Amino acid sequence: MRTKNPRSHPKNERVSNSRQRRQQHLLDVRVRSHKATQHRNRRILVFLSKIVLVLVLAAGVVLGVRYGAKHFFFENPDYQLSQIETQTDGTLQRDQILKTAELREGVNIFSVNLGRVRDQLQQLPQVDEVQVIRKLPGEIDIRIVERKPIAWITSDKQIADPFASDVAFLVDARGVLMKEKKLLPEYLGLPLITGCTSESLEPGKIVESFEAKSALELLRLSTASFMQTRFQIREIDVSKGYCLVVSDKNHTRVTFGFDNLEAQLQRLEQFLVYADDSKRELATVNLLVQRNIPVTFGRNAVEVINDTLDPDAEPRIMKAIPVHPLAGPKTLEPGRPRPEAKQRREGTPAPVRKAIPLKKPRKD
Repeated sequence: MRTKNPRSHPKNERVSNSRQRRQQHLLDVRVRSHKATQHRNRRILVFLSKIVLVLVLAAGVVLGVRYGAKHFFFENPDYQLSQIETQTDGTLQRDQILKTAELREGVNIFSVNLGRVRDQLQQLPQVDEVQVIRKLPGEIDIRIVERKPIAWITSDKQIADPFASDVAFLVDARGVLMKEKKLLPEYLGLPLITGCTSESLEPGKIVESFEAKSALELLRLSTASFMQTRFQIREIDVSKGYCLVVSDKNHTRVTFGFDNLEAQLQRLEQFLVYADDSKRELATVNLLVQRNIPVTFGRNAVEVINDTLDPDAEPRIMKAIPVHPLAGPKTLEPGRPRPEAKQRREGTPAPVRKAIPLKKPRKD
């Protein structure tokens, strides 16, 4: 008869103890860690191999492209610059353009940096816009739009001839100062801005003073249809600092304030219409005030011409008398020369005489 073993384990009881289980776990972890390390190293090696391969391929492509570009383009005699066309709407000369752009014929057309050429030409004070076009196989076109001067500007309060002055500069609508080497005849008829002493005037510089900007704005606003034909500005004096004193072709002097120039021009237009309707000539107008504007009228051209052309009713008879009479009347002896003759012999200037009418003209 069989007996039950008291030490027999249940079916769900583990055979190993906790120490054996920990040791087995450590062995499994070590094996898995070693395999993971090998797998990671293999992936890194594959990744680095791919990077090296890509770099080698990229370097080969770059070197191939450079060699091909050098052989087929930069060293190809078919792409030699043989023609440079320059086109401008102003006074710039071809030699000055090529010298500024540092361009010459005979070089490879692909070696020309179009951006650098454009920037160098843009530095010229009289250049407004530049367009540089490369035309294969051997032509470069340069098209320049020059600044259009609208006035002369100077720091002097009075100037006779801006053409011959070293302190007079041309200025465009944006306020850029220019000094042209070749002056055109139409520049002589440009208005003159005088008395701009608040800043230094140099070619290529943009005027910053408030007075000069106001004068340019007034020139821009005065180009309206009516004002351009009736009120043509010849000179703008900005030396006072608080106003603009403007003279037009008819020698009318108009004082403008710096603020709200458009409204002041509208008030001036009303005075010009009134003067034309009444056939009178404006002499001075002060637009600094908005009401009770001071206005003076001058003689019109017809009256001045009639006074000049109408002769006197009777001719006037003139007699010369000395301006500075001789000191004391003296009786000359017979045969003795007159004092005037003696003064002429000695080099002393003879007394100046003036003509006075013997008979007053009769007024009609």
